[in-house]
Amino acid sequence: MNIPLPDLGSSPVTFGLWHVAVGDRVLEGERVAEVRIRGVVVDLPAPASGVIAAQFARPLDTLSPGQPLGTLDPDPPHAD
Repeated sequence: MNIPLPDLGSSPVTFGLWHVAVGDRVLEGERVAEVRIRGVVVDLPAPASGVIAAQFARPLDTLSPGQPLGTLDPDPPHAD
């Protein structure tokens, strides 16, 4: 699953840093990265719970909405 840059309604968007590493387990909604928009830092949440599989974005990269920042291997759904 991609970790996309959401449409934040402003550009340019500059990637700041990752708060997690490849192989880290994250929970849905947990802060995984940050970007900067006109000097304002915006935290980006994990789209699902799982394990960070790859990181494509690097500090100071200029990003577009929808661009994948990395990938996440989602946890399988729980059987009830």
